[in-house]
Amino acid sequence: MGFFGNGKKKSNGAKLPVRLHHTAYVTKDMEATRRFYEEVIGLPLMSTFCESDELFGAVRTYMHTFFGLADGSALAFFQFASPADQEQFGPQMPFSPFHHIALYVDKAAQDEIERRIKAAGYTEPGHFVLEHGYCRSVYVTDPNGMIVEFCCDDATAVKDAGKWREKAHSEIRRWLAGDHTSNNNYRREHNAA
Repeated sequence: MGFFGNGKKKSNGAKLPVRLHHTAYVTKDMEATRRFYEEVIGLPLMSTFCESDELFGAVRTYMHTFFGLADGSALAFFQFASPADQEQFGPQMPFSPFHHIALYVDKAAQDEIERRIKAAGYTEPGHFVLEHGYCRSVYVTDPNGMIVEFCCDDATAVKDAGKWREKAHSEIRRWLAGDHTSNNNYRREHNAA
């Protein structure tokens, strides 16, 4: 069972996607990206496709790499041969902890990744940890300015995932109506109050 349920419940009867295939980003330095994901984080480089496609009225020549995750999905990166294509398709990532990709890990994997991040010399603000209560998150900024989160779920909190789903729509309505009271009962500071 995943953090947000087992994936079998459908909101509208539609068949759900099975898993993430890949998520893709643009890099200006594929070798720095490769070193980070393969040597620091530990994701294996699964494939590199060098290709050209006609897209939006021009031929675009690029390299497309895939770094594998345990479930068979991947993080993918593009680097373009043309500086103009690189500029057009690779806008600067905003530095914000609210713009990131989160990857699920168990505690052992999180500890190992965090150790490698520290050994590679990452410090705040390039590396930080947040205790959300329902999960512990290790964040690190990759060579492209993208923040990557390694999220380890709290086993006690996950047992309540069905309750979260039942209340998800009403919680949106409550918050949008102006009631910004925290409903995260898993945070230590919430339980201490």
